[in-house]
Amino acid sequence: MLLLPGVINVVLVLASFCVAASDIYPPQPLDLTTPVQQRIAIFGPNKISVGWNTYQHLSRPCVQYGLASDALIQKACSNASETYSTCRTWFNTVVMDGLTPAATYYYKIVSTNSSIHHFVSPRESGDATPFAMDVVIDLGVYGTDGFTTSKRDAIPKIEPALNHSTIGRLADTTDDYELIIHPGDFAYADNWYDKHQNRHHGEAAYQSILEQFYQQLAPIAGRKAYMASPGNHEATCDITHHVRDDCPSGQTNFTDFMHRFGATLPTAFPSSSSNATAMARSLAAQKLARPPFWYSFEYGMAHIVMIDTETDFPKAPDGIGGSTGDDGGPFGSPSQQTDFIEADLASVDRTVTPWLVVAGHRPWYKTGGGEACRPCQKAFEPLLYRYGVDLAVFGHVHNSQRLVPIHNGTPDPNGMRDPKAPMYIVAGGAGNIEGLRPIGKNVSYNAFAYADDFSFAKVSFKDRRHLQVDFIRSRTGEVLDTSVLYKEHAEQFTVLDGMPRSGSVGSRAMARLEIVALAALGIVIL
Repeated sequence: MLLLPGVINVVLVLASFCVAASDIYPPQPLDLTTPVQQRIAIFGPNKISVGWNTYQHLSRPCVQYGLASDALIQKACSNASETYSTCRTWFNTVVMDGLTPAATYYYKIVSTNSSIHHFVSPRESGDATPFAMDVVIDLGVYGTDGFTTSKRDAIPKIEPALNHSTIGRLADTTDDYELIIHPGDFAYADNWYDKHQNRHHGEAAYQSILEQFYQQLAPIAGRKAYMASPGNHEATCDITHHVRDDCPSGQTNFTDFMHRFGATLPTAFPSSSSNATAMARSLAAQKLARPPFWYSFEYGMAHIVMIDTETDFPKAPDGIGGSTGDDGGPFGSPSQQTDFIEADLASVDRTVTPWLVVAGHRPWYKTGGGEACRPCQKAFEPLLYRYGVDLAVFGHVHNSQRLVPIHNGTPDPNGMRDPKAPMYIVAGGAGNIEGLRPIGKNVSYNAFAYADDFSFAKVSFKDRRHLQVDFIRSRTGEVLDTSVLYKEHAEQFTVLDGMPRSGSVGSRAMARLEIVALAALGIVIL
């Protein structure tokens, strides 16, 4: 049989995978139904999804749950147990519905070898109780294999004590926040080649690093809703391109990210507004959403939109023909993501959820290493400004930064007191094998920058008009920077003047979806 060069490469990689995997992978549990890599997420109003992996296929994944640890009287099951070609584990997902808001629930994944865990169910849209969410971006695996940076805790072993500075801080402060958003870059498995010992293992090293990372994260992600969106390190198995074209098909085009989070994340919530147009727009957004790449959810006073800065917009860096050469996606029809964002942002009723947050991976405002994402800015910034986004959250640059409210390169004259422009932060300093990036030369709109040690952000929704952002040093818990944004939120719906809605084909398609949705609500537009 004649093998083409590309096929030979793949055969060699898979041969390496079979021969070397036993001495690089974490050990399998004796009971292959044992749940590992657990994660929960907000799936909808009064809904929580539970995702976990097992070392064998489950014909019927199930979760028992209830309001007391000794009374798990409810049960949810599904048929969702899937895998991909180079993965050792299966991805299982179950959704728990009808939860009492803001209540402590106990749950047990059904297995002969599992434990009881707990979470607090999501707050209802409009609940004015103050709460905080942590922002963690650009977080990599840590462990005894040395796949880490020089700035790490000097410890010989990670599990189960979680003595990693950022994950450890999240574990120590679980009572201080109610959910986590993580817009991009998990594990850094695609940097497997950077560790010399990995080089003879081929892409088995990639899979092993993913298993290690998500198991380290499980005590956090299995207790707090963990809301993810993609970064560049999810795109393919080899970011360094030392072995270009050798990535097996199971490790390209965001494959692990899609399998891990695709079934656990929501589309868009039904509108919490009594306004018919808002309801129609939220229905349109639900149809246009494409989790885990772009979607939205509501929690108390906040409406949060997770976006994809990697694919599915013109000149997207990781998209077809993009600057990275990864040729990822597409994951929607042309303009679907931007149409979703517009429909979703336009549906937000500030009398119910006054705070509007958008989170993605690549920033267009920053100081220090890494290129600003100009295609991202062109695709997304006009929408963020037009619909009055309060806070824009990004990572990718490996440090922590806070920018003043800014639009089109110009700081908002109101500063932090009722600006029209969004406040931007970069929270990329959580820690990974690539290390931290120097903050570089400061710029006029940069209010804070830090790269001396690992750090992350905490966003506190104090009340309808006050939002606080703290940057926290992971190792010590020290608050490095505190700021408070004041927004009046005087209007029910924000549409800023001077920016007429696009007349693109995509926007017209979105408008047609709105008309269909209105008709479904019994409202006819003449």
